[in-house]
Amino acid sequence: MAFKLPRTPAQFRRPLKTAHGDIFGPPQHTNWVDEECSWKETCYIGNWSQAVPALRYTGPDVLKLFSDCTVNSMNNFQIGNSKHIIHTNKDGKVIEEGILTRVGEEEFIAYSTFWADYWRRNNGAYNVEMEFLNVVSYHVQGPTSLRLLEKMAGKSLRHMKFMRNEDAVMAGIKVRILRQGMSGEVGFEIHAASEDGQKLWDAIVEVGQEFGIRQMGGRVAMLNHLQASYPTYILDYLPAMFDEDGAGYIDEMSSNVDFADSYYGFAGSFDSENLSDWYRSPIELGWANRINFDHSFRGDAALKAELAAGPKRKLCILRWNAEDVIGVYAEFFKNDGPLPDFMEMPMDPRGYIYSDQVLKDGKLVGATSSRGYSAHFREMISHAVIDIKLAEPGTELTVLWGAPGTPQRKIRAITASSPYKENRGRVNLNTLD
Repeated sequence: MAFKLPRTPAQFRRPLKTAHGDIFGPPQHTNWVDEECSWKETCYIGNWSQAVPALRYTGPDVLKLFSDCTVNSMNNFQIGNSKHIIHTNKDGKVIEEGILTRVGEEEFIAYSTFWADYWRRNNGAYNVEMEFLNVVSYHVQGPTSLRLLEKMAGKSLRHMKFMRNEDAVMAGIKVRILRQGMSGEVGFEIHAASEDGQKLWDAIVEVGQEFGIRQMGGRVAMLNHLQASYPTYILDYLPAMFDEDGAGYIDEMSSNVDFADSYYGFAGSFDSENLSDWYRSPIELGWANRINFDHSFRGDAALKAELAAGPKRKLCILRWNAEDVIGVYAEFFKNDGPLPDFMEMPMDPRGYIYSDQVLKDGKLVGATSSRGYSAHFREMISHAVIDIKLAEPGTELTVLWGAPGTPQRKIRAITASSPYKENRGRVNLNTLD
């Protein structure tokens, strides 16, 4: 019998079976401190092949399909371009998001957007076919990544703009290079046939020694998302499908026992009787500029109303007070009193929503997610969606650390700019050395 996804908040608070980092390969190759610092100082290669499946959509109605089921405009979508696409429910909350790349007149490749295929099969007659691609997806990111890939490809890549892609040959292997990434640095994704994956990886690592490359392990795989303020499915928000409208999709997802039993869960002090309190709108997550009302899509009325009324909450970064964080660790070396929940380093590896209450003068004003320690910044930080009037950098707040029913601790925090790391991902490559 297929595993059934949880349906209530209480059911989400359960042990999960695997570590989220497992899908990125070994936990670490050198050590996580070295690997985390690489994307600010040199570059790294990371394996996203399992985490971000590739789906090919072909046919004359592909643009219509994605126009009907995303907030994005499909007008002027040129071959060689990519878009960050967002699917929402009827209330304008994010179900799923990913990257859509146009590679031909009627050929598109979507990364991690299963909802579009569900919509294709259940909401209208679309002349579209979908198939899973057997490809690898490697991230090469960091200040020296451009020179490394130019040497691999044997040509200049400085003409490439952000979210553009082109074909190349590396180590005798046909690849597609997409200028995109989550590190907040100059970065690229490299896609190739799976049978060439190991040869390509080894070649990039070998040539990359000249450029200080590091192999990225699972312990820090999501840490760059936090520092560059890219909120992530399952870690920063619950996909808005746990209602009557998404029942069919839930049943399909439940048929994948390993996925469903491994990644849908809650932890932390934030609690509610309504699953929708873990949902987020694209406006709250900082993606309002993706929304275009030149077409109808599910959730458009709700998003129009949210924009008209003015956003009430927004995503920001919280800097956790170092003394208070050290105090939590110090309790593990004392012989008295119950122990608090442990703060995993550098991030919680279990791959679910770890969300704590954010308080102002004792009043609940938001919730954290993706807490992580940065060796580069020497700080514990997190995402938080909070009341917009409190998101101004420098606002003093309190995080309530620890799950309900456990010894909880109050940790001082200060809001900071989002993204926390300067975002150099869109820099003009012609201006670089």
